[in-house]
Amino acid sequence: MAWLAMAGAGAWRKPLDRNDGAAAGETGLVKGAPGCSFDPPVQGVGEEILVLTGELADGEARYSVGTYLRNPPGVHRTLRTDQGCMLFVKRYPFEPTDSAVVRIDTANTPWLPGRVPGLGVMPLHAHQHEHAALVRWAPETHFQPHGHFGGEEILVVSGVFEDEHGSYPAGTWIRSPHGSRHQPFSRLGCTIYVKTGHLPVTDGHAG
Repeated sequence: MAWLAMAGAGAWRKPLDRNDGAAAGETGLVKGAPGCSFDPPVQGVGEEILVLTGELADGEARYSVGTYLRNPPGVHRTLRTDQGCMLFVKRYPFEPTDSAVVRIDTANTPWLPGRVPGLGVMPLHAHQHEHAALVRWAPETHFQPHGHFGGEEILVVSGVFEDEHGSYPAGTWIRSPHGSRHQPFSRLGCTIYVKTGHLPVTDGHAG
């Protein structure tokens, strides 16, 4: 995908998904040049960020590659980058009771064993039916067939993720609707960001 210029100087985006309805929100990759500042979300919208390259700052701390940040509505800080960065960003209305501010340095957080040998899991956030995590697949790891209640969203951070529908190298974004099924595996190994349970159960859209 081509990078699209954002308002202001030195910022670009690759839009992946957008909802302009009652639950307005957007998902995409955002890139900032050194010295760039990013506009905060609109009122009533929270944001979820994974730092993919470079470094991000918010006036309170600096966040290196791999940092996961979650700012609920009303906790809007001015984000900037002094050296440049690329981010995976989700902005959407959070559940009213989901008010946790989250900061996780995934580069220095231990992995937990997954459900099958070769799988490692790093939980990032959970609230009601919504779950976000990093999942690390060792080479030749295979998972059982399963379905997605509330859908599933995947960003391939590194390596190559696969299922019976295709092969997805680093940088691939996958959105699977409520009720979808697949049998994932990775022959080469990979790390993926996974979010589940956050899509409407009536949503038939697949990205």
